[in-house]
Amino acid sequence: MSAIKYELIHKDKNSGARYGKITLPHGEFETPVFMPVGTLGTVKAMTVEELEELVQANIILGNTYHLYLRPGMEVIKAAGGLHKFMNWKHNILTDSGGFQVFSLNALRKITEEGVEFRSHLNGEKHFLSPEKAIEIQQTLGSDIMMCFDECAPYPADRKYVEKSVKLTTRWAKRCREAHTNRETQALFGIVQGGMYNDLRAESVKELTEIGFDGYAIGGLSVGEPKETMLEVLEATMPLLPEDKARYLMGVGSPDYLIEAALSGIDMCDCVLPTRMGRNGTAMTSRGRVIIKNKKYEMDFEKLDPECECYTCRNYSRSYLRHLIKCGEILGARLMTIHNLRFLTKLMEDIREAIKQDRLLEFRDEFYKKYGYKK
Repeated sequence: MSAIKYELIHKDKNSGARYGKITLPHGEFETPVFMPVGTLGTVKAMTVEELEELVQANIILGNTYHLYLRPGMEVIKAAGGLHKFMNWKHNILTDSGGFQVFSLNALRKITEEGVEFRSHLNGEKHFLSPEKAIEIQQTLGSDIMMCFDECAPYPADRKYVEKSVKLTTRWAKRCREAHTNRETQALFGIVQGGMYNDLRAESVKELTEIGFDGYAIGGLSVGEPKETMLEVLEATMPLLPEDKARYLMGVGSPDYLIEAALSGIDMCDCVLPTRMGRNGTAMTSRGRVIIKNKKYEMDFEKLDPECECYTCRNYSRSYLRHLIKCGEILGARLMTIHNLRFLTKLMEDIREAIKQDRLLEFRDEFYKKYGYKK
């Protein structure tokens, strides 16, 4: 019996968008959904109570690579798993660590068996294989685990990507074989193939033949033009099983979230809203607000006139500017609360638009107000 149930409830008549529900061991949630990133067992600057009550998140991410290095599996195992360690009662998705390992470049060596790498913290040598990635994630106890894959860089020549796809498939098979907690943890395969649509199709075919609980699109939003990403999505999405959840990795700007939903994606994640918040930039219904700007010094209106989040209900742009300019921790916290709630509310609006078969109209209205060009 699988640990995950995906229910397709409604398809938008005018696009590939779909409204559904995912049920996991720690609860259910509606899709499409945005998942805040909690790299080190914490969504930066947020308590779990704030994530529940102010952001209204019900699934977050943890990072296998970082948690393996700090605090280490011995600590998390003794705590009873990542949920108990961080006091989070809802769902957790953990990535495999592949993206972080491959981003180390000179500090790692790829072989058939896995990847030898040196810690970015102290230079200590480690080895991460598909089996090890699953072992770590099973110790973490996440509701959704990800296969260990190779994320090809952008740009990359075709020969490299061809080899990368084959390696990702072989590693995916090994991950599936190492996955023993099938009733309590779901496992997603990761579609690779760079910007080559035929290689993406090959990756989908090979992964679906192995059979996974859901499928992620990896290797996008890695520096390629937006148009290229959308072309790859358009070509790849129809090939994925309709009865399984679909996850686009590493996407978190409002326009990308809308376009992802239009293509039929169910789940997205990104560090963008928290990173922007800490640096004093807000996502608002009228576009980005860089709160440090001088024009907000005497602006006593709320951050976003259309937002009812905790930050917007209680604090002015002037006060937020003061906090950020002074380097006060509260400034980063309030801006982060706003950005995360802005995106979870955006996903609520997207779901409602799908149910009404008007996501294309919603996109046009949102883009006009936000200042985006299609």
